[in-house]
Order: sequence, then structure tokens, then C-alpha cells
Amino acid sequence: MPPPTGGISEQLPVSYLQGDNMKRNTLSYKVRQYLMFGGVGTFLFAAVVIVPFIYGIYLTFTSWDGVSPEKPFVGLANYAAAFGDHEYWLAMGRTVIYSVFSVVLINILAFVLAYLVTSGVKGQNFFRAGFFVPNLIGGIVLGYVWKFVFNRAFVAIGTAITGHPTNSLLATPSGAMFCLIFASVWQYAGYMMLIYVAGFMSVSDSLKEAAMIDGCTPSQAMRNVTIPLMRSSFVQCIFLSITRCFVIYDVNLSLTKGEPFGQSVMAAMHVYNTAFTYKNYGMGQAEALILFVVCAVVGVTQVWVGKKGEVEA
Repeated sequence: MPPPTGGISEQLPVSYLQGDNMKRNTLSYKVRQYLMFGGVGTFLFAAVVIVPFIYGIYLTFTSWDGVSPEKPFVGLANYAAAFGDHEYWLAMGRTVIYSVFSVVLINILAFVLAYLVTSGVKGQNFFRAGFFVPNLIGGIVLGYVWKFVFNRAFVAIGTAITGHPTNSLLATPSGAMFCLIFASVWQYAGYMMLIYVAGFMSVSDSLKEAAMIDGCTPSQAMRNVTIPLMRSSFVQCIFLSITRCFVIYDVNLSLTKGEPFGQSVMAAMHVYNTAFTYKNYGMGQAEALILFVVCAVVGVTQVWVGKKGEVEA
């Protein structure tokens, strides 16, 4: 008898294969498979993200002080107080101004750096690593480093140049805002650069060469070929920079602490102070939820607008 020539599935009875397929389509089988491969991750995500988020929403309807076991229900009073909190909306306005300048400068600098380190310059891999290093520094440490630079190094240099004592940039509201923007751009530009580098490398050289053959200058090829094909990179970088800037806290705390005169308090710091310093957890949670909604609406809208015109390579 000649040996069987078919595969294992061809040698099995048809009824067995049908039964196996029916077993795989059952709900219990799918649940077991999901729990086996994704159960731990789902549990951790629910424990760390979903449950605290739902509990935080519950706290917005209470007047809990963070200490007492009682959590008196107050309904929508915290939301009414949050919308009437003048200082909160001033902090939100400062956050918007800070975010606009930071997002624009971060992405411009990141794009320029990505272009430079993909243009064939000698040692470009070293420069990529060097530009990315600031993103590895924690926000608290980064803030203290730049606080020393602005308060000591720049003041000493300015005094040496002008010949008379120079004030620190952190001593004025506009100077403190500039320092926050500068530190954030320095920290995040290297991270966004890597995304733009991936975008540059995803654009085929043949497309750019075809544009040059058709008579495009390098700048025209960049504007009409490379940038449209990198739209997904722009969407990702702008989304990440918006979400990070809207919830800035660590650099704000270590660099300015909201000074001078509370004129550099961002929305996240105001929320923290309301909840943990003034022991008003309900109102703090309500303001945090409002900040989350604002950030989500801005980020999702930006992604939706960016994806509408995305070009497939």
C-alpha cells in the first residue's frame, strides 16, 4: 500500500474536523483562549485604569476630604463649583497658551532634527541617540536642572556681560512661562524626532527621484511628496505633544512651583492643589474630569482632522 500523500488534516475524518471547528466557535472556548493570553493584561488594565477612573467619577459627586470614612453625596455641586472657579479657568487658559507654543515648537524642532539625521550626515546615529536622551530624564529632575541653569548659570552670564546684577527669568510671569516652554521643547523634541525619522524612512526614494525628474526642486519635492506621505507621523506627534502638554505637572512643580505669584500654575497643578493641598477631593476630581474631557476633545479632533487627508504611500 503506498504511503499517504496528503497532510495531517487531509488524513483526519471529515467529522472530526467539523467537530473541532464547532468546538473552536463556541463561546466557552473563545473565553478560555482570551483568558489564557489576555486575562492578566486585562486584569491589570482594569485594576490600574478602569476601576480608579470609575471611582474618580464617583468622588466627583461627593464632598470627601480624603481622610474621613464618610463621603457625603452632593450631586452636581462640585461641577458647579468647578465651572465657577475663576482660578481654575485662569490655570486652564495658561495651559492652553503653554500648549499651543510648546506643541508648535516641539514639532518644528523635531521635524528639522529628523530631517538632519536622515540626510546622510556623518554620525547621524550618534546624533539620534543624543537628541533622544533628554526624554529619558524624569520631569522632576529635568525641572531642577533647568531651574539651576536659569537661576544661576544664565544670571551669572548676564551679570558678567552687562556688568550689573541680572534677574532670573523665573522671577517674572512671562519669563516663567518661557522657561516652562523651553524645558518642555528640550525634553520632548527628541522623542517626536524618532517618529518623524520613521516617517522620513517610510517615504520611498523612488517617489522623490520621480518628482525630481519631473522638474521639482528639493523644497518642492519635500512640500508636495514627502510631507503629504508623512501625514500619519504628524498626526501621531501632534496628538502625543498635545496630550503631554495639557497634563504637565512634574516640570511645573520642580521648575516654577507655580511662582511668581501663582502666575505659572497650570491646570494639572491647580487640580492637585485643590484635591491634596486643600483636601477637597470631590471638586478636585471634578476639575480633573473636565481637564480630561477638554484634552480628549482636542486630541481626538486633531486626529480626526489629520486622518481625513492622510495619503497612502
